[in-house]
Amino acid sequence: MNDSRLKEITEHYSQLSVAVIGDYCLDRYLEIDPSRTEVSIETGLEVFNITNVRSQPGGCGTVLNNLIALGCCNLFPVGFIGQDGEGYELLRALKTNESVNLKYFLQTSERRTFTYCKPLVMDGIRAPRELNRFDSKNWKNTPEVVQEQLAESIIKLSTQVDVMVLLGQVDHVETGVLCSRVLEALHQVREEHPELLIIADSRCGFAHFPNVCLKMNRVEFLSMINASEDMQIPELMREISNLSNQKGQGVFVSLSEDGIAGAFPGVGAQHVAGLPCGGDEIDVVGAGDAVMANLALALASSASNVEAMQIAMAAASIVIRQLGTTGVATINSIAPLLKDLD
Repeated sequence: MNDSRLKEITEHYSQLSVAVIGDYCLDRYLEIDPSRTEVSIETGLEVFNITNVRSQPGGCGTVLNNLIALGCCNLFPVGFIGQDGEGYELLRALKTNESVNLKYFLQTSERRTFTYCKPLVMDGIRAPRELNRFDSKNWKNTPEVVQEQLAESIIKLSTQVDVMVLLGQVDHVETGVLCSRVLEALHQVREEHPELLIIADSRCGFAHFPNVCLKMNRVEFLSMINASEDMQIPELMREISNLSNQKGQGVFVSLSEDGIAGAFPGVGAQHVAGLPCGGDEIDVVGAGDAVMANLALALASSASNVEAMQIAMAAASIVIRQLGTTGVATINSIAPLLKDLD
């Protein structure tokens, strides 16, 4: 893809309004200096000394950060946080960018803030090494009053945005944002606005979703169609085309080092290879979120299926090289990589 075509696509990004709907969390990193390890006098257990603590938005917040990095200026997060310290940190981070409109973002005592706490061993030579993670989640279903507020927000936003991005991050769907009442609202939005681009990714699958554009990884796709894990790319592409035609929407499947494949109804699946890493150390955390953000903006800006996937692959290639954090890619960082994909 040449620079002029990339500019033609991306110059629309700042004019787009995007709702980012789903599970927001706080990613907290505890940086451990291994040279300062000691033994507890009281317990005899090894003690890890933390020399730095940092945090950033995760889950849907990572998609949001990627959209900001791409120059999108009208962003509406739809989700919830708790009235706790983690919620305060997450809200403070979201408020730092004037492109983010928090009108539809809820803070409630009915929920706790979904938090990933990641201890990282920093030895200064190799990439940070992550130890066992500490997660803080909601174990009870999202209260009806919260579900209703989220549903009302989504219906209101359906007339204000060009794109809706849906991200389900929780393990039990009814404990998160994309729960039953919210999915009912999304069905209503789909019926009332069939032309609206809605793209979804969910760890819990898409069983009760309306017909929207789907993005998933290879394992999730093969599980969805009940197929063998050793399915090769040509056959996998045929199945992607079949699902796209069945759903009447686009379907995108990320394939790790094999790139990405995608199809729209009536258009056969197409494949874009992944970019080589050249032996560099990589961290794949956040790559899927970068793909999601780039697909959404490119498709909303009249990019072809292949062009959108090329842009998404370039972004993922940049993000996986950002070690010990959940990174983002800018248009300027993506552009040089796309020259190799003509």
